[in-house]
This record gives sequence, C-alpha cells and structure tokens, in this order.
Amino acid sequence: MRRVVLIAHDNLKSSMVDWVKIHQSKLSGFELYATGTTGKRIQTETGLPITCFKSGPLGGDQQIGAAIAEGKMEAVVFFWDPLEPHPHDVDVKALLRIAVVYNIPMACNRATADLMIQSF
Repeated sequence: MRRVVLIAHDNLKSSMVDWVKIHQSKLSGFELYATGTTGKRIQTETGLPITCFKSGPLGGDQQIGAAIAEGKMEAVVFFWDPLEPHPHDVDVKALLRIAVVYNIPMACNRATADLMIQSF
C-alpha cells in the first residue's frame, strides 16, 4: 500500500481538505500520514484514517523528514505558502530538501497534486 503524507500551512488547510474530498475514493486506498493539525482536520471532515505526526512547528516536519530518510514514505503532498513567514521555515526547507535528496515525489500545489494522484 502506498504511504502518502499530507501537509498544509494554516491558510491552505481548507484547500487541502477540499483536494482530499475530491480524491477521497483514490486516497482511501493509501496509507495516509499528516502533520497533526492538518491530519486531524482531514480526518474530521472526511472520515479517512490518518496517522498523525506532531504539528509542523512542534517537530512534525522533522518527523516526516526522518520517515522519508528511513524509506517509510513514498510521496508528499505539501500545500505550503511561500508568501507567509513561518516560525519553522528552516524545518520546511529541510523537509523539501530531504524529499529531493531521497527522490520522493512532492506536490507543492493543487496542480501538481492533481497530476501526482492521477499517476498513482
């Protein structure tokens, strides 16, 4: 079963939930993971089972990076906001870097997320 991580910055969480609802039938066949707040919101609004890491600013991005490095994740959908300052910006950049280093597909907006989900 494919293991996919779902992450969204605060002002993009609604967009992430909307995207998950559109692709819910396909995502139901995946093992889903998420940062804490995003995961809880998706779970509440869709009923999909999600394993939650900590919230991003509390170390969730680092936990996901470690899981990627250990070969436990196969794809990341990360709706991140490059126009807003984030207190954990260093962690976000590290997560983006580790996904590239380990050649993990990462969608950073809805258009690439749509393309990625269609290829699964």
